[in-house]
Amino acid sequence: MEPKVISRAVVERLPRYYRYLGELMENKAERVSSGELSEMMHITASQIRQDLNHFGGFGQQGYGYNVEYLYNEIGKILGLNQVHRMIIIGAGHLGQAIANYGNFERRGFRVVGMFDQREELAGTLSPTGVPIYHMDTLEDFVAGHPVSIAVLAIPKAAAVEVARKLVACGVRAFWNFAHTDLDVPPDVVVENVHLSESLMRLSYNMNMNKE
Repeated sequence: MEPKVISRAVVERLPRYYRYLGELMENKAERVSSGELSEMMHITASQIRQDLNHFGGFGQQGYGYNVEYLYNEIGKILGLNQVHRMIIIGAGHLGQAIANYGNFERRGFRVVGMFDQREELAGTLSPTGVPIYHMDTLEDFVAGHPVSIAVLAIPKAAAVEVARKLVACGVRAFWNFAHTDLDVPPDVVVENVHLSESLMRLSYNMNMNKE
């Protein structure tokens, strides 16, 4: 049977559901209706029900959703019930900021190494204790350690070649902060985070609100 195709818009809303349900759990809420979620998230109740129905619904008429159960199920859909071992390419300000973000570890994203061209960084640790290696050791490291995700926090001039090497080593997922599109096989997953493009979209929306 062909896997069900879920629109990108639905997938992009799943982390928001997960976050809001986590907040409800912190507040000891046991259940929530689509209407209550709608008020919190500013998404129509109908849209919420449609989104969740793609994955089985999870709700009961007259009861709503069990908060903890729905939180855990969305976590499974997002793959957060397993450990994803990440390496970060680039130990500059951006790479260090990513390595130092504690929520990744709590979500199952474990940074197991950072790589940089600067000789003086090789053999040191990030502030959170992540070992930093020289780029020359990258392929040997990946060959000897399971790596789920490579984070590219390097200039675009180097990103395409580094991605090519990592794909050849078996890496099948990239979180790409380099301001370039990667040329990778169809079975390799790429999530692009182009910060300047995001800022330009913000600028556009500010301009539209002036009219």
